[in-house]
Amino acid sequence: MGFLADLFNRAGRVARGQANEGMGAIEDATFEATVRQTVEDMKAELNKAVKASAMAMSNHNRLEAEYQKYVRQSEQWKERARKALDAGSEDLARKALAKKQECDQQVAAMQASVDAARQASETLKQQVVELKRKIDEGERTATTLVARKNAAAAQRKVSEALAGVGKADNAFAQLSRFEESVSREEATAKAFNTLAAAGKDEGLESEFAALEGKSVDAELEALKRERLQPPSIPKALPPSGGEPAGT
Repeated sequence: MGFLADLFNRAGRVARGQANEGMGAIEDATFEATVRQTVEDMKAELNKAVKASAMAMSNHNRLEAEYQKYVRQSEQWKERARKALDAGSEDLARKALAKKQECDQQVAAMQASVDAARQASETLKQQVVELKRKIDEGERTATTLVARKNAAAAQRKVSEALAGVGKADNAFAQLSRFEESVSREEATAKAFNTLAAAGKDEGLESEFAALEGKSVDAELEALKRERLQPPSIPKALPPSGGEPAGT
């Protein structure tokens, strides 16, 4: 079981690696569209926040209006109680003050809800402002990122071309392969020339060449000695039929 679990884990890692590599290639090929779509997604989130903020403001406005209605009614019943007292009717003034207390109770009960709604509305408005700022910054960043990405891709292509790597149809790489092929042919030809020369007795040829060189030198020396010797004088012949002279 442990072997199978390890096998499945390794297969899962391979599959995830291939999926991530494939997704990375897709994102790289569609980088600009992906960046632009990210900004559009931010705008969609902003629209949601604006709607939520509008609902919160509407809720606050409704509660605030209800709250202010009871505040006004409380003031009205208080004014009626004052008028009843001026008219000498304490019983009517008491009834008016009882209505005022009912309104005050409503005001007190709604106070917390109104404050919470106001706080929620203010928070959402601040968040909307922050989101708008981030979207403006995101659009500027997206433009910069796309420009940097394109510049980096162009630089990489130039560098790959100069290095002779990259795609198989790279002209620089093809020329390098041609040069390598020619170098191999030259090396092969040189090897065959070496093998062909190995069959000759180079030592014997050298000895005969040296011997011929010595023969020429000896003949030259002999010619020099011959030129330095004086010409020979032939001896006088004896007179015919007689004794040699001086006898």
